[in-house]
Amino acid sequence: MMTSIAPRRATRAARDGTPDSHGFATRPYDLVKEFVVALIVVTLLTVGLAAAFSSPDEKAVTMRDWASAAPNDVVATAAGELAGTTKSAGFGPPYNTAANGGSLGPLKLQKWAGVTIPLDSAQDLVLTPLAGVTDNSKLTDALAAWQSAAADQQTQWATDYSDALAKAPDGDPAGVATGDYGPVPAIAAGFLTFAQTGGLEGALTSSGNFYGGDQTKSLLLLADGAYLEDQARARNLGGDQWGMTNETGNYPGQPWMWLYTFWYQVPPFSTSDNADALVWGLMMLLTLGLVLVPFIPGLRSIPRWIPVHRLIWRDYYREHPRR
Repeated sequence: MMTSIAPRRATRAARDGTPDSHGFATRPYDLVKEFVVALIVVTLLTVGLAAAFSSPDEKAVTMRDWASAAPNDVVATAAGELAGTTKSAGFGPPYNTAANGGSLGPLKLQKWAGVTIPLDSAQDLVLTPLAGVTDNSKLTDALAAWQSAAADQQTQWATDYSDALAKAPDGDPAGVATGDYGPVPAIAAGFLTFAQTGGLEGALTSSGNFYGGDQTKSLLLLADGAYLEDQARARNLGGDQWGMTNETGNYPGQPWMWLYTFWYQVPPFSTSDNADALVWGLMMLLTLGLVLVPFIPGLRSIPRWIPVHRLIWRDYYREHPRR
């Protein structure tokens, strides 16, 4: 298919590039052929590069992986969930009201958003999943003892056991000092066994529909432990390691995000618990400044003072000199 900006009755001179009656140069141009060639080249490059380099992403960390590689961390995390001392338990909105969350001065952004994904860390991440285990009588008895105790007693048991685990050599439950921990050791041990069998994964990702693809609870539980963060930092993916712009292995990540993640590496953002809100606010301010560049005196004159554009469009400016 041949297309041209000139009429079919255009003269040979016009088709060869001479101006038409309106002063515009015209020539034949096959748009379809160019589109097909470009499509084929891009497709071959995409398939070839994907086959040669594949994806640098590593296999997702599962509950079974966690329980196999760091069983003591699983036990400590379960005890922390019951004691209400984990990150998810004290996160605040959108999961609970334990904290106000991120803010910008008097603007309580996270609190204003409210609790949109209600989460009781002890109940939703530990007790409810274990309630489905029916072939472990010791665990069943322990869960019954927990449910029948007062809230203060539950917190005391779990807190004492968490503290004892922290003092034990390598956090090994077998090395915990003798104490009154109620049913917490049995619940934590049953939680570990459930994770090792792979059942915990399904119990946490079930979202009430056929596909069961909600990963919120499993990700929160993994983040409450130390294992996931250790794996991330070993691959230079930590927040203070330019994590958002890195990729696993020796692969480039998302370089277009450097401006956003840059602020997490410098004070006061790098030392603030409110860094997410502060960085977000700063980026909104910078974005607004970019939008208003044409209206800001001095800033809008930089292209005139440093005419880099004239170098890029030098052919145009050579043919259209300024008067």
